[in-house]
Amino acid sequence: MNTLAMKPIQIHLRPAQIETARSVADRRGVSLAELVRQALDAYLAEMPAEEDPLWNIIGSANAGPTDLAANHDKYLAEAIAEEGRAWHAKSS
Repeated sequence: MNTLAMKPIQIHLRPAQIETARSVADRRGVSLAELVRQALDAYLAEMPAEEDPLWNIIGSANAGPTDLAANHDKYLAEAIAEEGRAWHAKSS
């Protein structure tokens, strides 16, 4: 991975966690930081979708017509006509 794209963070671990994690990292031939990244990736990959913070954006844009895809020409024509009426009213 491109190290320029990474951001440093500081975490506090119990001594036993550090000792065990270093041992696992050594056996796998990776750094402690890489082991933590791999573990976090695995944890996040198993997270249920409902717990993902992005799940909250679903339904946030429910305003407007529900048939926009089918009747886009109609809504576009109405918007252009309204804009024309507003322009005429302003210039009168």
